[in-house]
Amino acid sequence: MTNEANVQGLGISVDDGGEEGAPVVVLRARDEALPIFISADQAKSISHALEERPFKRPLTHDLFVEMLTEFGGAIDRVRVDGLSENTFLAKIDAERYAGGERTNVVLDARPSDAIAVALRVDCPILVADEVLDEAGKPPEEFDVD
Repeated sequence: MTNEANVQGLGISVDDGGEEGAPVVVLRARDEALPIFISADQAKSISHALEERPFKRPLTHDLFVEMLTEFGGAIDRVRVDGLSENTFLAKIDAERYAGGERTNVVLDARPSDAIAVALRVDCPILVADEVLDEAGKPPEEFDVD
């Protein structure tokens, strides 16, 4: 089963000694928090999308959405649907139209890319129960804005 998620916030991980670490995006689904570590570039792209703040030049995610649209495609939803060796797996469910025919397309993606794209097109972000069962945390463990 899948659960609709929203972005609870972006932050920087902090270890037990108080040292800052990697950027993290926190999803909220099924009354649980799901922390996903991402790169600084991905954090910047997600931040721009969350704040609906345009960048001077298109970022990669903006370009992807524009190209997909120009070629007759649309994004239906993104899914964080797996976890393998502490790495989250995601898919972008899209559709394309050619010759009046609709074709479903599933694209493999990093969760950070899928989330950045979903925020740009305002589509659902879904998280599988299995992922939440394995990596979900109590929301009070996270102090994010």
